Amino acid sequence: MEYLFIRYGQGKNSLLTVGKFFGLHLAAIMMLQIVLVARLPWLDRRIGMDRLTVWHRWIGFGLVWTLILHFTFIIVGYADLASQPPWDTFLSLAGVTASLLGMVAAVIILVVASISVRYVRRRLPYEAWHGLHLLLYVALGIGLVHQAFEGTTFDSTWATVYWWSVWGLVLAALLAGRVAVPVWRNLYHRFTVAAVVPESDNVVSVHITGQHLDKLPARAGQFFIWRFPGHHGWWRANPFSLSAAPNGRSLRLTAKAVGKGSAGLRNVPVGSRVFVEGPYGAFTTIHQTRPASLLIAGGVGITPIRALLEEPGGPTTVLYRVHTVEEAVLLPELQALAKARGAQLYVLTGRTGAGTPPNVPFAPANLAAAIPDIVQRDVFVCGPPAMTDAVVHSLRALGVPRRQVHAEKFSLA
Repeated sequence: MEYLFIRYGQGKNSLLTVGKFFGLHLAAIMMLQIVLVARLPWLDRRIGMDRLTVWHRWIGFGLVWTLILHFTFIIVGYADLASQPPWDTFLSLAGVTASLLGMVAAVIILVVASISVRYVRRRLPYEAWHGLHLLLYVALGIGLVHQAFEGTTFDSTWATVYWWSVWGLVLAALLAGRVAVPVWRNLYHRFTVAAVVPESDNVVSVHITGQHLDKLPARAGQFFIWRFPGHHGWWRANPFSLSAAPNGRSLRLTAKAVGKGSAGLRNVPVGSRVFVEGPYGAFTTIHQTRPASLLIAGGVGITPIRALLEEPGGPTTVLYRVHTVEEAVLLPELQALAKARGAQLYVLTGRTGAGTPPNVPFAPANLAAAIPDIVQRDVFVCGPPAMTDAVVHSLRALGVPRRQVHAEKFSLA
């Protein structure tokens, strides 16, 4: 791309050349953003959607600044070329269809970026934020038409063919990952609610059956994005991990009542259809590098850990962090699995920081005392963000190599 710009991307003056440079890279960043959210299985299995989502967020802010620079240099460049004030140049360009389309796309991107700032995002319902975020696809379409109408970046036929071929591949990846694969899998597997089982006052398990589930490429530790159209409506989607290893006959999710979606799961009718996207996530034993493992869970983060405990492997220890034993979801299953596998299971209770000495179970010294060979183990961590961050920090302090630390931090936003 850099070669193509140097060879064919010169503008009518130096300011316009810089503006075109930022415009070209704006389009390239948009391509990267699309690939990051295309939910391509081969990419997700290696990196994990949680990390891809974080990359998408931070690169998005880079896209905004690139957009502002592109707009600024184009306006100033044409103003210099026409020897007129920037505002008059802006109004003149707004009267040109190609430029007007670019301005509309820019406004949409800036609006979506403003609602994605953490302060605003936390005060919006997820459904509202998600609906507004979908406007980026409108901006993408308008931006592509803007590029097609402008048609002045590359003064070369083969460079133009190359550029649009890359765009074609990126859009094909998006349609495949976000539309074709999910639709095909749901038509093929026909997912249906088989049972709804309350696990406690605020936790429920939903059992899902379907056709040819032995062909579904799911692994313990992964999650799906679940929709219950006849109960919650199409727009309400929730990411829930499998709370049992897939066995080719059924799937199970276990959720704590936090938002409206998870709270209403216990009322989902048995026999209703489910629309499922996935499996997603790199939180699997595919990435395990050592025979021994340490599984650490906090609260309802036990669900993928419980599924991983079903995977055959070497020496395994499970640390389950809850405030009280009564809050330990799926504890009888964990105890039975640990006994069957010869694994060690410890339930860590009490308020963090309480007592003398303070109760800090995941402090480096406490982890080292509980698991003396921790540096020789792969560690899988899933729980509330604060707990996960504390565990990862302690593991680094103990010298556990990064490649042996696997943390699940997924969220749709």
